[in-house]
Amino acid sequence: MLRILVMLLAFSGGLYAAEPKIETIGDREFAFDLDGSRISIEIRDPVLRRKKDILLEWVLYSAKTVHHYYGRFPVDSVHVKLMVVDGGKVRFGRAFGGEKPFVRVDVGEDVDPEALRRDWVLVHEMVHLAMANVPQEHAWLLEGLATYVESIARAQRDHLTEEQVWRYFIERMPQGLPQAGDRGLDQTPTWGRTYWGGALFCMLADIEIRKLTDNRKSLRDALRGVLDAGLSMHASTTAMKVFEAGDRATGVAVLVPLYQKMKADPYPVDLEALWSALGVNLQNRKVIYDDQAPMSHIRKRLLKS
Repeated sequence: MLRILVMLLAFSGGLYAAEPKIETIGDREFAFDLDGSRISIEIRDPVLRRKKDILLEWVLYSAKTVHHYYGRFPVDSVHVKLMVVDGGKVRFGRAFGGEKPFVRVDVGEDVDPEALRRDWVLVHEMVHLAMANVPQEHAWLLEGLATYVESIARAQRDHLTEEQVWRYFIERMPQGLPQAGDRGLDQTPTWGRTYWGGALFCMLADIEIRKLTDNRKSLRDALRGVLDAGLSMHASTTAMKVFEAGDRATGVAVLVPLYQKMKADPYPVDLEALWSALGVNLQNRKVIYDDQAPMSHIRKRLLKS
């Protein structure tokens, strides 16, 4: 019992008033209910089943992280299938939508609690559950959103520090900038533009929503509105329908106009100027903050709410 309590504290930073109870269903399946949503977990390989305590707490932590960001778990039920691979890390994940969403994650046979604590893959895949299936040209929306929200959501649960998130963004976000010959996000399906170009779109939208609402609303409010409109992974739609729902939720026109600017044209962004305006600068891999910067008030709230 003490061991379970320690793991819960390590993953969540504290206990909930009503901590979800993990049920055992046979020898390969487990499940828990999170605020009305049913999350089932399948662990077929005996090597991973010997690690079921830490694996189940990792799934629970990841689900609670996504629940916290969206104010609910995105779908009524999801089946999480853990598959064994070589090594000591979480290797790969993929989310599948439709009537019965499920998530497959490849987990190293030598994985340990520290590797699971550092993992971002499962939160990333669960964020996918909160967005409708869109045509292939909008894949940047799915992957960019999960890349951005995963970091923000984990920071809001104190699982990543402010320093870690800003260093990560400053180092990685340039990969999303348009390269020579690139067009807009809908026409440039490269890895960098899909993941980090999409993440850059999300960050720009988050900042602009906060500017126009005096920090009262954020991208999170827009994405909760998308869920309220029924546009979870159960549904299929277009990027424009998603952005229209998000703008209705915040009451400011940000997502649609930004999409119109970035969908077909390269839309270069001066990231150095943006970091300076937010008051973040990377020196020798250490983040230096400037609280006198014009958008420092936005930066201070960006990882909080």
